[in-house]
Amino acid sequence: MEQGQSTGVVYRTFRPGDEAAFFRLNEDWISKIFTMEPADLEIIRGPRRHILEGGGQICMAESGGEAIGCCALIAMAPGEFELAKMTVSEASRGGGVGRRLLQFAISVARQMGAHRLYLESNTKAAAAIHLYEQLGFRHLAGPLHESKYERANVFMELLL
Repeated sequence: MEQGQSTGVVYRTFRPGDEAAFFRLNEDWISKIFTMEPADLEIIRGPRRHILEGGGQICMAESGGEAIGCCALIAMAPGEFELAKMTVSEASRGGGVGRRLLQFAISVARQMGAHRLYLESNTKAAAAIHLYEQLGFRHLAGPLHESKYERANVFMELLL
């Protein structure tokens, strides 16, 4: 699935060869703000095994043939996905790429039959949390399940 934008950024689903970009994009942002946790490394080192083969999907933003953003939809239960590993390269931030990537991921989730998207974040990611709120995610009192991440202190869902 692919969706072009007039900005020259293409929003599409994962293709063979995207593994390195998915790893790099996530390692860059996580390492700048947090400490890489075992769950981070497991997922970003093995996106096929931990996301795609489990019924999930990865959405990519690409400009000029280069991956500049990504967002994973990890299957949790029938019709429920965890929105995870969403980032945009530092050089591409501020131009709406993150918003359009998230909108694309939501549309992909709907096409996959999702009725709920769940995410975990941290208050240090204030801009991302604000974006999630703008696109309809609502705060939860706590996690839906035991979190894989020590840093998680924000839990949100979007009912589709």
